Amino acid sequence: MTERLIIGMSGASGAPLTVELLRRLHSTYPQIETHLVVTRGGEMTLRQETDQTVENLKALADVYYDNDNIGAAIASGSFHTIGMVVVPCSMKTVAGIVSGYSDNLLLRAADVCMKERRKLVLVPREAPLSTLHLRNLYQASQLGAVILPPMQTYYDHPRTVEDMTGHTAGRILEQFGLGERNDGWKGMDM
Repeated sequence: MTERLIIGMSGASGAPLTVELLRRLHSTYPQIETHLVVTRGGEMTLRQETDQTVENLKALADVYYDNDNIGAAIASGSFHTIGMVVVPCSMKTVAGIVSGYSDNLLLRAADVCMKERRKLVLVPREAPLSTLHLRNLYQASQLGAVILPPMQTYYDHPRTVEDMTGHTAGRILEQFGLGERNDGWKGMDM
């Protein structure tokens, strides 16, 4: 059986994270079939933060869906996947997920992952976090989602923004059993 992974991109800052994740999946894990859905906000952020276009992302994904196509394959529980990552994940998207407000394909695909008990990884990008954001993230976690904010690390001595972006992409892949932890972590003597 083909292993499929859904990648959702919403309108929070962090478009380079989506690009790097898709690049790694495309080049290193060709056995994983990638299914991409991008919100209108995600498209805008991609243009603002990178030199990439949605066409570039489509070329890195195996399948691309229009976010308005609520009847697409990823909207059905009978379409088997290893899960979904929403990267970056806006606070609007988190709110939609925790409330079950599935008015677009990205939200419906996340809802399907939760109802089918498949892994759902949310990569939220916001700072500072309001009490409402924290409550919604907590509720998403209580509902089974993994909350994986793209935190800066220093123990691996990043030299560039690309190093930090790559670190986060690696952490996302680990959530789906892909790759090894190879980020310079040696442990700490206490």
